[in-house]
Amino acid sequence: MIQKKESKGEKTRARLLEVAAEEFAKRGFHETKVSTIVTRAGLTQPSFYLYFASKEAIFDELMASFRSQLHELVTKIRLSSIEEKNEVPNQVLKASETVFQFLAQNPNLTRIGFVLSPEADQLRAELVSLVTQNLLAEQQSGYFRDDLSMDFVAECMVAIIERLTISRLLPGIDNAKSLAKQLVNFIMYGMVSNTSAKSHS
Repeated sequence: MIQKKESKGEKTRARLLEVAAEEFAKRGFHETKVSTIVTRAGLTQPSFYLYFASKEAIFDELMASFRSQLHELVTKIRLSSIEEKNEVPNQVLKASETVFQFLAQNPNLTRIGFVLSPEADQLRAELVSLVTQNLLAEQQSGYFRDDLSMDFVAECMVAIIERLTISRLLPGIDNAKSLAKQLVNFIMYGMVSNTSAKSHS
């Protein structure tokens, strides 16, 4: 299949988005200047306004991109067609690692979406809703206990993932695989010492 060649304008626009994401993540919205973005991108300030109406417009586009990609990812990782229940923890592990990998691969967008954007709270609420839908479907499939409130579980999972991302993933203290493993051990097996309990070692 022949891939469409990216035009010069598309490359310029993508470069502006890339540099802007780095600047916003590093300096915050208010301290980031259009002049800095265009200088780093090797462009002139008038060139910026050919693609974006304002600093707010490019910030909003970055946030929209992060939201869209994250929504798509969460929808894709819903557990399905698991024949053996003992495979559920492994599938949860894979799904968790996929999320952490996405966040690690997009550190600037992640910081914008989770920390800097005025819409961060709204994004969290949307994620909780999506995760709740996944969990309810998985609960109905018999993968999880039917006495659990899945909206509560979703709130916990989103909060934990967000916090671990900011405090451990982005600073490089832990990688995606390590965090996913620890998260699944905690969620699936709890904290009580039990020699008969299974865990992901």
